[in-house]
Amino acid sequence: MRYAVPSRLRRASAVVVLASLALAGCSAYDLPLPGGAGTGDNSYTVTAEFADVLDLVPQSAVKVNQVTVGSVEDIQVTGWTATVRLRLPGNVVLPDNATAELKQTSLLGEKYVALAPPTDVPPQGRLGEGDRIPLSRTSRNPEVEEVLGAMSLLLNGGGVAQLKTIEAELNNALRGRTGDVKDLVTQLNTFVGGLDAQKGEIVRAIDSIDHLSSTLAKNQTKIAAALEELPKGLTILADQRRQLTAMLTALRDLGEVGTRVIRGSRADLEANLRAISPILRQLNKAGDDLPKSYQLLLTYPFPNNAQSTIKGDYTNLWATLDTNVGTIADNLGIGRLPTGSGVPGVPLPSVPLPSVPLPSIPLPSVPVPKVPLPSVTGLPSPTLPGGLLGSGASGAGSADSASWSTLFPTGGSR
Repeated sequence: MRYAVPSRLRRASAVVVLASLALAGCSAYDLPLPGGAGTGDNSYTVTAEFADVLDLVPQSAVKVNQVTVGSVEDIQVTGWTATVRLRLPGNVVLPDNATAELKQTSLLGEKYVALAPPTDVPPQGRLGEGDRIPLSRTSRNPEVEEVLGAMSLLLNGGGVAQLKTIEAELNNALRGRTGDVKDLVTQLNTFVGGLDAQKGEIVRAIDSIDHLSSTLAKNQTKIAAALEELPKGLTILADQRRQLTAMLTALRDLGEVGTRVIRGSRADLEANLRAISPILRQLNKAGDDLPKSYQLLLTYPFPNNAQSTIKGDYTNLWATLDTNVGTIADNLGIGRLPTGSGVPGVPLPSVPLPSVPLPSIPLPSVPVPKVPLPSVTGLPSPTLPGGLLGSGASGAGSADSASWSTLFPTGGSR
């Protein structure tokens, strides 16, 4: 037997079923999602503040270095800030100033929270139970919708429409100028090649400029002081403008006079240089003899090592005396005038001798003291070989008697 169910009862049953499903759907969001990383008994919770969590849901993954280590436990919205409670296992070690970033696994994948140490400051402390990651250390990646929206704004309302105008203007500018464009490209290629070949010099020039800039920066105080004193110096120059002008005018006149003098005495100067050339050649031939002769000048007529022969109040040495009158006259500078014309092409001047009679100066009649040689025990007594003047002194004395009378007309002792 079949019973007919009234239509009113069917409608009431349908309403009850729909209401039950609606209530179940409202509480389904609070149910934990299956899967996710296990945290264990020694886990701890951390709170992160986000300006926007997009479609992040509880039980979403929490990753460190792309490895899932925890999960999102709860999401609360307070004003314009979303507070996300994260649960992490106890073996996950992060610094107290760690950062949190909302990322996406793929282009259309799910969202997750990525934790990482900071990159702009050194890590400090350790993240623990109840710690909070503030809004200043959280961020999120841009969404695909945001990228597409920005691209559509660029293509529709941006400057893409002007690309056609730019292309048309370039075509008009280059039309009929193919040769010029090729030549320009060739010159640009040469220019770029030259720059590439001289990049070492360019780098050195840049380094030199950097060194100069560093030096100027170090001396900034001195440069500022110099610039402050510069107006005073310019004021002094402006006040002395007339004196400076007069000085420059005098220098110009001096230059003109000097030019006339040099031009007028050019021939004499050249002649003097030609005349002094033989002297310079002889001095060059003398070499080191001339400076070495100055050593004897201070101790003449004794050599410079004569002092080493003096022992206290006596000296012991051998001496050879040359009494040749000609040699003595040469040593005293009494010689003959050189024969010949001197410098080739330059005649010797004729200088008349003065007619003043030479005075007759008698020799002093002071007897020469006789100093006996000291007798020191242990030293041999020196004897002069062959007399004071040597073995050949007698012949030389008779031969030079006439020269001696000529040199000393009033007489004297030899």
